[in-house]
Amino acid sequence: MKKEKILLGSGKLYVIIAQDELPEDLTTLAVEENRIGWIQGGATLEYKPTFYTTKDDLGMVTKETITEEEATFKSGLLTWDVESLNKLLETGRVETTSKHRILKIGGITNAKKQKYVILFHHEDKTDGDLYVAIVGSNQSGLTVGFAKDKETVVDAEFKASPMDDEGTLIQLIESLPAQSAEQKVDI
Repeated sequence: MKKEKILLGSGKLYVIIAQDELPEDLTTLAVEENRIGWIQGGATLEYKPTFYTTKDDLGMVTKETITEEEATFKSGLLTWDVESLNKLLETGRVETTSKHRILKIGGITNAKKQKYVILFHHEDKTDGDLYVAIVGSNQSGLTVGFAKDKETVVDAEFKASPMDDEGTLIQLIESLPAQSAEQKVDI
């Protein structure tokens, strides 16, 4: 039986350095030490395919094929520190002294060429949790605004890269309700 869900609310955002081999169950990465900060303004997942269409002069015959795909994940960080910001920056690097942590930004030769697993966890005790997972990097740069009457939220926009040999850009992982002993399981 298909269960229709209504998603309400935001979630938690985890950003982890991608390893050569991703865990089979990406949800195992949703642990406190991987949380990048508390988010504000929710999160947005966007998938955009590009199609090429060809047709004859009279419009009687057409053929479409997908030529490109792009996936992005956007969210705003309400709580952050220089270590969190470093995960958003291709040329960022953190140095620590006895009194300070210093985030240095810039210098093309400092490019990390690092990919991250971005895991968003929407918790729902009624309908089951939903996870959104991509592997990619922030390609939108950094804007940090300081205003006398508004909190500073840092926006992140991660662009997805293929995470496996199939070219997968996004995994939407839906938690299934636990099976009770009385329920029949189709095999």
